[in-house]
Amino acid sequence: MLQIIKTVLPPITAGLGIALLILWLIPEFRTKAGNLNVPYTVQQMSFANGVSKAAPAVVTIFSESFSQVPRFKRQNRIQELGSGVIMTADGYILTNYHVINNADQIMVLLPDGRQYYGVLIGFDTITDLAVLKVNEEHLPVIPVNDNVAPRVGDVVLAIGNPLNLGQTITQGIISATGKQSLTDSQYNSLLQTDAAVNVGNSGGALVNSNGVLVGITSAQFTTRYNIDIEGISFAVPYSLAKDVMTKIIEDGRVIRGYLGFVGSAVGNDGQLITDVYTPIMGLRISELDPLGPAWQAGMKDGDIVTKVAGKGITNPQQTLRTIGNTEPGTALEFEVNRNGEVLIFMVEVAELETPLY
Repeated sequence: MLQIIKTVLPPITAGLGIALLILWLIPEFRTKAGNLNVPYTVQQMSFANGVSKAAPAVVTIFSESFSQVPRFKRQNRIQELGSGVIMTADGYILTNYHVINNADQIMVLLPDGRQYYGVLIGFDTITDLAVLKVNEEHLPVIPVNDNVAPRVGDVVLAIGNPLNLGQTITQGIISATGKQSLTDSQYNSLLQTDAAVNVGNSGGALVNSNGVLVGITSAQFTTRYNIDIEGISFAVPYSLAKDVMTKIIEDGRVIRGYLGFVGSAVGNDGQLITDVYTPIMGLRISELDPLGPAWQAGMKDGDIVTKVAGKGITNPQQTLRTIGNTEPGTALEFEVNRNGEVLIFMVEVAELETPLY
């Protein structure tokens, strides 16, 4: 120990001596050393910039329907509360269909206080989406980016008017993608999030931390089982909502291709896939419509579709979307594995009948 002290002490002493000499020779160093004040700041995480970009384009929607009660011959007035998202500067607005279902009058309120009567352009019950139009120009538009794909774990913000409390922001993450079990249709899929979505949020915006639209929120899918749910909410992905909106604006309705079967993802062993890691080899056919296009072409329950129009199936939702976007009357080539034998079928796509409610 004594040897270590003898080795270390001389350099330390020499260093202190040099420092004192410098302070004595240069007086301004003494002043600066005495006034040394290093500020301590904490970086605050905030989504305010994203909210400021998106929130002006999220509107409140009041829809009213009037019904006559024969016994008393008086008019009942039923009002629904929801939210909407301004998609174009000239007044096209996305919302949920159940918000404006059977409405006789639709009122759109902007966050800046402006009010407009909304006109229903069209709707789609499968995705529970509707498109409205207001007579105005230069409206605030929600930021969008077709190249942004939602991922599990992404931070998201739900913007809407829950319980008519005024525009409200709730925060969460994307919990899951591609949820179809709640939609009763393979032509729809939902994002799952733990951001709070309540009555009045329906039709509002789900955006990422930069304010870019991720989906259209829907309280309907959250409450359909009539049980108390915490931390589970749903939204229609932006990419799907955009497709629906475009079709409604162009055609007044959504025209989808129909083949007449349910397809479930299977792996190379032909077994149903129940995880997110197993590579997808194809779609196993079930619930074959006995009068549908696939049945008429010769396909059977249990067949495994491995290719559609020459393309392998790695993403079933994308494959089903391709089929849904195919114009009715078009013939598609299907490669099918039936008990190890490869078969080719040409199937003429029919038009899917959209249910009304």
